[in-house]
Amino acid sequence: MAGKIIADTLEHSTAGSLTTDYVVNGSAKAWVNFNGTGTIAARDSLNLSSLTDSSIGNYSVNFSNNFTNANYASLGIQGNASASNPGSTGTIAVGQDASGLSSLETCNSNSGSNNDWAQLSHLSHGDLA
Repeated sequence: MAGKIIADTLEHSTAGSLTTDYVVNGSAKAWVNFNGTGTIAARDSLNLSSLTDSSIGNYSVNFSNNFTNANYASLGIQGNASASNPGSTGTIAVGQDASGLSSLETCNSNSGSNNDWAQLSHLSHGDLA
């Protein structure tokens, strides 16, 4: 049997209460933790249909459920370049290309060139269609 819970406020016995607006509007609507080297693969995710490796350091995150438009907010996080090179630093450019996908471009700060990373995370906040 399917059902639904309707509530405007969530209350914890010792931690206080919170309006459900914070849960609905403040929760990430899509996220992924993935390996960006070799054959890329998601380790875990929410609302992810697929990942695309476009070229060195360029990835697309494709959503299962689209956002209402391309004006959602996204964040990319880079971890280690590899287990043998944990001290590398990098930069990430994130683009909200369309309501159904976001892009990541990763760069090695030392060389200035695009770089694949062994640990990448991407998350998006906004309204789903």
